[in-house]
Formats: sequence, C-alpha cells, structure tokens
Amino acid sequence: MYAQFGTYGAWLNPALGGAPRIRYAPQLEELGYQTIWVGIGADPVGDMHLLEQMIAATKDAIIASAIINMWQDDAGSIAHHYRRIVDRYGPRLLLGIGLGHPETRATYEKPYERVVHYVDALLDGGVPAEAMVIGALGTNTLTLAGERTLGAHPYLTVHAHTRYARETLGSNAFLAPEHKVVLTEGGDEARRIGRPAVQFPYLGLRNYTNNLMRHGFTEADVDGSGSDALIDALVAHGSPKMIYAHINGHLAAGANHIGIQVLTEDPTASPVQAFRTLAEHRPTQ
Repeated sequence: MYAQFGTYGAWLNPALGGAPRIRYAPQLEELGYQTIWVGIGADPVGDMHLLEQMIAATKDAIIASAIINMWQDDAGSIAHHYRRIVDRYGPRLLLGIGLGHPETRATYEKPYERVVHYVDALLDGGVPAEAMVIGALGTNTLTLAGERTLGAHPYLTVHAHTRYARETLGSNAFLAPEHKVVLTEGGDEARRIGRPAVQFPYLGLRNYTNNLMRHGFTEADVDGSGSDALIDALVAHGSPKMIYAHINGHLAAGANHIGIQVLTEDPTASPVQAFRTLAEHRPTQ
C-alpha cells in the first residue's frame, strides 16, 4: 500500500532556498526518492509557484508541501492552484496542511474547528481526500486526518508517537513522519549539528514540547537546548546502516513512509551528497 510514495522521502528545509531546491529535485528523483517534501516555513505559499517548479523539474516524483499554514493561505485559493497544477502535470502534488504554532499568531482561536473547515473547503474546492495529509500530532487532528484525508505527516516525533498515531489513524491511513539525520558517526558532532535544528524554534513551541512529553520525555528533556537523550531520539546519526536502523523504528511502529531531513554543518549547504550516500545504502524492502 502507498508504494507510489516510496519508503523513504527527501525532506528539504526552507533554509535551503527556493531555486536550489528546484535544482535538487531532479537529482533526488534520480537517486530514487519518489517523494520530495518541501518545507514551507511560516510564509504563505500563494500560487504554489515553488511546488509547481519542482514538479516541472522532475518526471514522476510526488512533490509534497510541508506544511501549508491554514492561517496564512485561503483554502479556496489553494484548491484553485492545486487544480491548475494537476491539470497540467497530473496528480503529483500532495498538499500537506496544518495549523502552525500558537506562539506565532496574535489570535489562535478554535484551532480544531479551523482544521475541519479548511479540509471541508479543500474538498469542496475539488481537492481529492487522497491528495491531502495533515501535519497532525494530537488525537483530534490525527482522527480527522484518518477519516477525511489520506493521512498524517507528523513532524519532530519519536517512535512512540508513531505507534500512537497509527492506533489513532486506523490501519489504512497513510502515516509519514519526518525524521532528521546527520551523517556522522561522532555523537558529539551529531548533537552539535542537530541540536540547533531542534531547539530553534521547536523547543520553544508548546505543541511540540507537549507532544514529546506525552511520548516518553520529561520537562527537563525539553527544557533549554534539550537533553542528549532527546536530541539522539530526534536526530539519527552514525553510518547509513545505523541511521536506517534508527529511523526504521517508525516503520516498525506503523509508519508507511519516512521523510528524511538531512542536517549539515551549514543549513544552507546542499544535502544531495548525503542523500546519495543514504540512497546507496538503502535497505531492500
């Protein structure tokens, strides 16, 4: 099930920039990444030009938004541009949608109702349920994702959350967590590279810290820059074999797919070589 997405996708951070990610997309497709997750950040996506250009630059890869902010982009406009893009290129656009973070907004009233209405508006606007995933962490949004969309794309989670997400979504929904990796066998070096990507901004956002505390971590773990145990759980490191052994815990817990986010010393540096190394050691399914 869901073979079209592949088991491992390439997750590209907004810090890499738009034009570089358009260049990286065909290289990643050539390496066998069937799904390319496009980190959106806090900005609106507007006419989805970046996503469209990445689709145009590739042959068959699925380009997935991670995550369109429901407070920033009108659902009617997103539905219009979705239809425009798939009419031209075929159904290769996966809309990852989510609520963003309460800390980034002056008003954050009735967020669950916002999700429900947004999904309804996309469906009414002609976006198929199978072309949507929700950036869901908690029970209500996971349940909605399983009932009304293809499934969920949780971010910054651990294996225990994936197990909970599978139980909540049901057996048939698509579950595709993101996971960060650093290609180095030195634990201290991996934490030095990985810790800032976890701390800023996520350890200052209560939806993430509360979720981590629901799934095995303490307030002390998520305080400040995060404990070593927390960073090691969220940022896999080591040889490719060791990295796959770590992230495949999501598959064992019920995930269908893992969006791999490569972290490097310079957040703006190309991750393609690291993705190539991982592709060369990809486990056979």
